[in-house]
Amino acid sequence: MAVQVYFIGAGPGDTELLTIKAKNIIERADVIIYADSLVSPEVCKFARDGAEIHKSASLSLEETTDIIVSAVKQGKTVARLQSGDPAIYGAIREQMALLDEKGIEYQIIPGVSSLFAAAASLKAELTVPERAQTVIITRMDGRTPVPATENLRSLAAHRATMALFLSASLVEEVVSELIQGGYDPGTPAAVVYRASWEDELVIRTTLGDLSERVRESGIKKQALILVGKFLEHPGKGLRSKLYDKKFKHEYR
Repeated sequence: MAVQVYFIGAGPGDTELLTIKAKNIIERADVIIYADSLVSPEVCKFARDGAEIHKSASLSLEETTDIIVSAVKQGKTVARLQSGDPAIYGAIREQMALLDEKGIEYQIIPGVSSLFAAAASLKAELTVPERAQTVIITRMDGRTPVPATENLRSLAAHRATMALFLSASLVEEVVSELIQGGYDPGTPAAVVYRASWEDELVIRTTLGDLSERVRESGIKKQALILVGKFLEHPGKGLRSKLYDKKFKHEYR
């Protein structure tokens, strides 16, 4: 059965961060459904003349699925645009489950996560030799609960690179949990608002001052909180073995 439905990672905001594959599918799609609260409408400029374009911010899961099912029955190709990469807080699992029930084939096209756009804006590497070799991607417990075994305080014990989605409005709780869990208040921290968009805002600070800086900025959503030693100045003596002339291997 030919694929008619594509879940597409539309990237963090900048339309030039679309993958070539994503752009090609958008250009030939008959129906485009995009998360207009997070995906730039500029992405839709690649749509062909006559394509149906639906904003999904105000649609329920069932309403979105009905549009997809109706299009498939008419033999149309559907591009469902998700922000960033669909695998991280993409909420596509329930969409796929409904399509599975109806026997509709689909494909997932990965995209650039806002996490990696934020790291690029910070000119930072999330994994640094001798400082950080683990990245924890999580969120603060809020209206959507977090499994008890993944509470922020317990994760903080690792003092790894921490990337928090969907938590800017709970920044005071975030700081409290991270410090009580093991991070020093002087640990470098950053907030990146709307990474890669024209109005992007980057705040560099320490964990102890994070709440005040975010409060002053007025940021409440569409922002990533990043914490960890990876944000320290690169300095000397922390080189990867990848380009060490004394270290022979096959991956260069």
